[in-house]
Amino acid sequence: MNHLIIAPVLLPLLTAIVLLLGTGRPPRIQRGISFISVCAQLAVALVLLSIAAGDQTLVYALGNWAPPFGIVLVLDRLSALMVALTASLAFFSLWYAARGNDKPTDSLHSVMHFLLMGVNGAFLTGDLFNLFVFFEVLLIASYTLLLHGGGAARIKSGLHYVLLNLIGSSLFLIAAALLYGLTGTLNMADMAVKVANTSAEQAPLMHAAALLLLVVFGLKAAMVPLYFWLPRAYASASAPVAAMFCIMTKIGIYAIIRMYSLVFGTEAGLLANVASPWLWPLALITLTLGAAGALAARELRLQIAYLVVVSVGTMLAGVALNSVAALGATLYYLLHSTWVCAALFLLADIIMRQRGATSDRIITGPRLKQPVLLGTVFFIGAAAVIGMPPLSGFIGKVMLMRSAVSDEQTFWLWFLLLASSIVMVTALSRSGSTIFWRTENRTAKADKADHLALAAVMALFACTLALSFAASPVVNYTQATAAQIMAPNNYIDAVLSHQTVEGVHHE
Repeated sequence: MNHLIIAPVLLPLLTAIVLLLGTGRPPRIQRGISFISVCAQLAVALVLLSIAAGDQTLVYALGNWAPPFGIVLVLDRLSALMVALTASLAFFSLWYAARGNDKPTDSLHSVMHFLLMGVNGAFLTGDLFNLFVFFEVLLIASYTLLLHGGGAARIKSGLHYVLLNLIGSSLFLIAAALLYGLTGTLNMADMAVKVANTSAEQAPLMHAAALLLLVVFGLKAAMVPLYFWLPRAYASASAPVAAMFCIMTKIGIYAIIRMYSLVFGTEAGLLANVASPWLWPLALITLTLGAAGALAARELRLQIAYLVVVSVGTMLAGVALNSVAALGATLYYLLHSTWVCAALFLLADIIMRQRGATSDRIITGPRLKQPVLLGTVFFIGAAAVIGMPPLSGFIGKVMLMRSAVSDEQTFWLWFLLLASSIVMVTALSRSGSTIFWRTENRTAKADKADHLALAAVMALFACTLALSFAASPVVNYTQATAAQIMAPNNYIDAVLSHQTVEGVHHE
């Protein structure tokens, strides 16, 4: 067994425990432990990414219990890509936080690592119930992180976030129980085999369970009509938390991709592609309402939060197209949108600090201490998130548009992607011109941006630029990942044929 597969779960867990036991120690020590751990997690994630690039599906049986009865972690191209993306985002978020943006320090770093444990576990697990367990771990951590630093706005948005996710968790349990009752298994690979052989009598109940799961994952992904919790929650969170939360919607998208390609995909018999009729219209509506929200927003962080909703709609549209080309484009765009939205949240924090009491409201305010530097970085970020050529957002959108095959798909996808881009140009142009040009004849009493904190923002934007200049190898990887996802039998065979270590016996 390759024990490295469990490292993305164990490393943040052990780090979180060490940090909890060290509560009260100087912030410098806590930040050091946290940052060393996230560097180690990033190194492990890159190694796993290189292993998965060999097109192998590796299985780790916890406790040496053979599947489908034991709990398994599964490493394929998709899970490795998501773990690497999570580690990179955590690296930059904690880098920014460690520059004095993590106060109170005790309540951020340990909980952030619990969040990483839950996120990585969700990406690696091959068991539906353990997907629920890891969801709960990351959600409990996210509740605490959302309230980090206090404030009425965070408490109010946090309450909505908690209540909606509690409902989602209840629905997840009901759906998992239904599927277990119908199939007799929670192992996703084994469930895929059982679902493919579903009888006509069981099909309606199985169909209901599949759609119930879609509601749950749609809530996590912030899909219409379940996205209303996201804008205020993300806008009110502290900057490093908001940046880290950019991976949260991707967990819902990952779960949709995994479940509705593996269990309810083209090989699912009577349940084949059960989510497709729902995903396509909901994705387009999410895209439209996200763009409208960005245009209507009167606060910069709220506007960026709506840009996250736009990215969710764009990615779900790619998933709904249900082809290798579309899914490959979706994964490429997923990398781009995660990094660029996280960078914009961090940049918004720096901008609002230099505007004093005006904060991030998109109204005339005092001049910034560093208007040229911050204005240039904002322009690059705005161009990237809009999808201006030749940046990665443009490449991802072009790939998506080219993957549409029918006339109806082509019309609606092209129209809404182009229209939403125009709306985002208008919205971000208004924000940029108001914040950097239409200023009062005074400068707020504020310090210049910490140069290392600003470097973290620039490094995140550099990742999106690297996606543009290194588009060919990245696209090759995402297309190969999509091909692997669309051939679920390889995943099923790898899991169900997994042999445990000889000489270990269970009583």
